[in-house]
Amino acid sequence: MTDTRTVGEVMTANPISVTEKASLAEAAGILDSNKITGLPVVDENGVLIGVLSQTDLVRARANQHLVDNWPGLAVGQIMTKPALTISATASLQEAAKMMEQHRVHRLVVTSVAATPIGIISTSDLVRSWLR
Repeated sequence: MTDTRTVGEVMTANPISVTEKASLAEAAGILDSNKITGLPVVDENGVLIGVLSQTDLVRARANQHLVDNWPGLAVGQIMTKPALTISATASLQEAAKMMEQHRVHRLVVTSVAATPIGIISTSDLVRSWLR
């Protein structure tokens, strides 16, 4: 049986985002307190410019130069860019293929104006298959 649901039906809507100027400590606190593993990074106009994931933070901590400068680092200095995006009207199969091809755990769902409207994660996909 083929799943005809769309990304918009399964995504987590209204994602928490962070600006590129936010500190890494602030971003890590947001991830931890909200029990999430990634954040869309937006500019001052709310337009998506990247993604910050726990993996980005781990990679930064593994780099001695970045560790030495940790207190002064901003999200924009270590985020993954550009962010991988998908439309709310895309199929779940398209989302799964894109995640596999790029070896990522989440895609940012964006509006026509390139602002984040949702996140679809590998966890969302697995939950959708159980329903």
